[in-house]
Amino acid sequence: MANSCRAYYFQHPYRPLLEIDFMKKLLCSALVLVISFGTSASSSHASSTLSASQISSYFQRTSLSATLADPAIIVIDRATGEVIFEKDSTSSRKPASVMKVLAATATLEFIDPELRYETRLYSGQESASLVLVGSYDPWLTNTYKEAVANKRAWIGNLIKKAIPVLKNSQGIPFKSVSIGYSGLFTKDRPLIETAFKNAGFKATFTPLSKSEVITNSKEEIATVYSPTVREMVKFAILWSDNNLANRLVLNASSVAGYGMSNLGVSMTINDAVARLEVDPTGLEIFDGSGLSKENRVTAKLVAELLQKIRDDPKFLPIYEGLPVSGVSGTLEKRYLTTAPQAVGLVHAKTGTLDGTVSLAGYVDSGDRQYIVVAIADHIHVGSVPTNAARTTIDKLFGKLAAPLISPAA
Repeated sequence: MANSCRAYYFQHPYRPLLEIDFMKKLLCSALVLVISFGTSASSSHASSTLSASQISSYFQRTSLSATLADPAIIVIDRATGEVIFEKDSTSSRKPASVMKVLAATATLEFIDPELRYETRLYSGQESASLVLVGSYDPWLTNTYKEAVANKRAWIGNLIKKAIPVLKNSQGIPFKSVSIGYSGLFTKDRPLIETAFKNAGFKATFTPLSKSEVITNSKEEIATVYSPTVREMVKFAILWSDNNLANRLVLNASSVAGYGMSNLGVSMTINDAVARLEVDPTGLEIFDGSGLSKENRVTAKLVAELLQKIRDDPKFLPIYEGLPVSGVSGTLEKRYLTTAPQAVGLVHAKTGTLDGTVSLAGYVDSGDRQYIVVAIADHIHVGSVPTNAARTTIDKLFGKLAAPLISPAA
């Protein structure tokens, strides 16, 4: 039953995120917890929380494990702000995909979470011509399955509406079409070209300025809309979608006035961090996805950011999108055997690069919640050391986890 519950929760990245019944998700998580705690040999431990001194002692021993290779770690009591344990928490480290937490924070700082991006298609002033006007939709797709699963804007819908227009006076379809465009990410243009090719048209593309869009456009043919920024942020965090996370923060950079570039992304994230009054010491940003090995953060900075955004409604999509231990996203298959008492109790962003394993988020422990960050960026490259580091981190943070048990009536 536990496995079927987890499968229901989020079976796959293509599962529709917007249509899952909230109460069913809660019930499913509860069943996973009950089963896990009922069958785990550690269940007696899971029902009691550790004292601050016990946490510090255990973390001190475990942080010296060779599998973590001198990590940076910090644990904070979210309610009091007290640092329960830290090791090298101010040293600059490679965050891997934990960087997405910073990128998502910047995205929600500068973009309305209810915004939907529009992509409009117009007939052109000349025959066999179209004008495509985007708004830099970060999740535009030419794959029908992806479009249906997550209500993404589908290029195919635009083309289907364009076909009746692309005919000569005798009703014979044109073989070639000229497309003027604006507001598209560079890598999306080949997708659109392929979609037209599959529909039987050879498309040539010409970038247009805003004024040229107006003079070249005739009548609107079709419009497609993205999901809300809120839902896209949740997906990017849940499944660690590199492209989506980076494009969202590029759009935020444009809104913030810093331009759509890696430098702009760096300035935008730094701006968001400053607005939240988080110490930026040790922060170096080269992209918003965490793929760059030049990115640097401190565990302390990430923990302070997690503290600031946790209770701010503006940033709620980040918490809602965090993978849950043994239940969803990139944590769906973790904790099940490494720390089964913690299934459903860890909400955290994962990160993996060659030589780096990281985890940052929150651990439920009875009536309190801990903020936890671990960055092990000195481990050996390879699947064996990577999995060993993950296991140690799971056990480390799993030691904090405990369900909230209501007192007997």
